[in-house]
Parts: sequence; structure tokens; C-alpha cells
Amino acid sequence: MSWIVLILSGVLEAVWATALGRSAGFTRLWPSLVFAVALLASMAGLAYAMREISTGTAYAVWVGIGAALTVVYAMFFGGDGFSPVKLLLILGLVACVIGLKLVH
Repeated sequence: MSWIVLILSGVLEAVWATALGRSAGFTRLWPSLVFAVALLASMAGLAYAMREISTGTAYAVWVGIGAALTVVYAMFFGGDGFSPVKLLLILGLVACVIGLKLVH
């Protein structure tokens, strides 16, 4: 169960990071509210997962999932642009996250 919660928390990290960017420095209400709710839920899930998963592994997986999803979202919807190199780097990040799960 901790791994499922950790993965969902990583997804929420991408949500709050994206909402933070869209909040325009907390001047836009809805993105700011999405940021706050997603941040709290993401942190709570990370804390829950860390009861059974070591801090280093849990944090690295959480950040890796959040970073990969944030970059993918930005490439397709945020105007960052797609490139094969970005895709390879994201796949490498995902492979490292999977590797951490396998050696845990």
C-alpha cells in the first residue's frame, strides 16, 4: 500500500508544481488553490509512505515521478517543446525510479 500511496503522491507533486507555475506568483485564485490542496495531499502521502519505505528511496521516487510528469506535461501542454533528447532523459529518470523500487 505504501508504494501505491507514494506513486500517487508523486503524481500530485506534478500537479502542484504545474499549478504553482500557473498561479502567476499566487495572483490567480484557482491555480493557487489547486497548488495548496495538491501540495498538502502530496506531502501527506509522502509522509505516510515513509513509514514503510526508507527516506532516501521514498524521496527519490517521489521527486522522480513528479519531475518526469511535470516535464512531460510541460512538453505537451506548457509550450516547452518536445525533443528526442528530453524523452531519453525522462526515460532514464523513470528507469532509475523503477530501479530504486526493485532494489528496495
